[in-house]
Amino acid sequence: MKTFTVAAVLLALIAMPAHAQMGGKRHKGDDSKTETKKPQVDDKAYKAALERIPEPKEKYDPWGVARPADPANKSKEKPKN
Repeated sequence: MKTFTVAAVLLALIAMPAHAQMGGKRHKGDDSKTETKKPQVDDKAYKAALERIPEPKEKYDPWGVARPADPANKSKEKPKN
């Protein structure tokens, strides 16, 4: 009986933080009071900003550091043993 009580108490202690992380959705009326307005996107300003970005002269290679930029000439022959 003692092990059952200890197990129940441990289970309750473990479940309390998990319940707190779920947000405790008890207050359903609070969501309607706090309506946030999303900023409206100005399409003309967005397109103008995109046009002001200069075009890169060279193409960006994210793996350029991991491998050599210009691999050595590879011969089509297989290495001889």
